[in-house]
Amino acid sequence: MIILGSTGSIGINTLKVAKKLNINIEVLVCGKNIELLNKQIFEFQPKIVVVAKKQDVLKVNHNNVFYGQEAVLKVIEDSSSDLVVNALVGFLGLRPTLKAIECGKRVALANKESLVACGAFIDIEKIQPIDSEHFGLWYLMQNRPINKMIITASGGAFRDWDIDKLKNATLVDTQKHPNWSMGQKITIDSATMINKMFELLEARWLFGEGNYDAIIETKSLIHALVDFKDGSTTAHFAHASMQLPIAFAINEKMQESILGHVDLLKVGSLEFREITVDRYPVWQIKDELLKNPTRGVVVNAANEVAIQKFINKEIGFMDIPKIIINSYEKFDELPKNVDDVFDINERVRREIRGVQ
Repeated sequence: MIILGSTGSIGINTLKVAKKLNINIEVLVCGKNIELLNKQIFEFQPKIVVVAKKQDVLKVNHNNVFYGQEAVLKVIEDSSSDLVVNALVGFLGLRPTLKAIECGKRVALANKESLVACGAFIDIEKIQPIDSEHFGLWYLMQNRPINKMIITASGGAFRDWDIDKLKNATLVDTQKHPNWSMGQKITIDSATMINKMFELLEARWLFGEGNYDAIIETKSLIHALVDFKDGSTTAHFAHASMQLPIAFAINEKMQESILGHVDLLKVGSLEFREITVDRYPVWQIKDELLKNPTRGVVVNAANEVAIQKFINKEIGFMDIPKIIINSYEKFDELPKNVDDVFDINERVRREIRGVQ
């Protein structure tokens, strides 16, 4: 298989599953964690390695190293692997998704932005989601009429904060996730709840039109629920590990033991909360966005630029949702093809940056 984003949490877990299932790694693609990449190279012996920047090539302990996005696209095209695990962060993960599908490969997708920005123009039959929430929905679905599909959220770093203090939240504050450690951007996305809105959009593209919603489950043991029309509800319990959805992406008929079971007696109790607009302002556009899912490209572009401005200390934390909502209201055109997606993405970014 090919792993895009091998040194991130999803990439690391993918390699653990690959080792367990004795799967060969053809290509490793990494951003800037060269130290960990070299350890992965030593253990998994990939044929090809790609890094983000030219200056890092000489630091890599491999004799077949390339750099940059064009190299990523080329190795996907030239590879013999049937499966591409796309765990890249951000809009830059879209082109590799499109290339892999164009080459007839299956994509185990953790790059949310691919479907959020371009879901209308992606062959969903080639996509196997490896988010716990979408895996949970897929796992629960039966051939019965469904009323609603629900995914869960942790609530992020500020779920217990005094709302009046959110405007003063710092970058360091956003990284104090209550349940686990993730990358910088996705932890900020969890704090604003945009991450969960993106996952609802992904679900819309993966499973079709329907009734989708999200709630907070503070222990992150339930990942998805399905309300059936007969009045029953089923829930998917599992420990918070990406290894389970990754294993099923590799083999849909997976029968090996991947995780230990959740011991409900040790859990004792669960707590559920509503996602409210006062704490998570982006939630006010959730319903309209699900009705107009092709506008996800606007929301994603605005979010990425706003986060960078926040990291650069140009704006406050609560300005992130303001920028997203303002952009959503201003850019109301619908992309008609992939080229439109890239064009709208660029125009939204230029607008927020103040570039003419």
